[in-house]
Amino acid sequence: MKIVIVDDHPLVRRGLAAVISMQPNVQFAGEATNGQEALLVIEETQPDLVLIDLKLADESGLDVIKAARTRGISSKFILLTSSASREDFLKAEEVLVDGYVLKEALPEELLFAIQLVHKGRKYYDPGLMEDKMRMTGSSPTDELTPKEKEVLIELGQGACNREIASRLFISEFTVKKHVSQILAKLQVADRTQAALYANAVGLTKFEMSYD
Repeated sequence: MKIVIVDDHPLVRRGLAAVISMQPNVQFAGEATNGQEALLVIEETQPDLVLIDLKLADESGLDVIKAARTRGISSKFILLTSSASREDFLKAEEVLVDGYVLKEALPEELLFAIQLVHKGRKYYDPGLMEDKMRMTGSSPTDELTPKEKEVLIELGQGACNREIASRLFISEFTVKKHVSQILAKLQVADRTQAALYANAVGLTKFEMSYD
């Protein structure tokens, strides 16, 4: 996986390069400090993924992404930002960013986002997921059955299939079926992302509805 980093702060670029170098399957393909440099480096290296800052001095990372899409560049883009504002998030969705990660995220969270996006999934910082649901006026958890919600809660607590089966008095095979349905309905890639989702929305047994 080839990655390009676009940020106008040298220390941030070096820090990000150090983080992604922790992954054996990741190659640091290049870096840029502004939109013009970014487009040149991206076209030259054809990276699989671009980590790009939302605010590049007097430019917007979103404009760079728009320009790249216009040029037919197929790279995936993860937006890095210190902003969790609704306005910025909506603008990012408009340009179809593949990931939205806050700069306060831990290194392992960024690496998880990179791997998820590389697999063709979307990644939004867990702290933004609740705001996303409020914007749409609905929650993907509405589609879950009561039992699936119980399993999701257990996933959020880090329980394995055997533990979930014991706590909910069902078989491990049934747990696996519920987990599969949960991943499909929430549109997440794996149980780790489902667990992040459960914790982000604060789903608890006391908030569940069995109507």
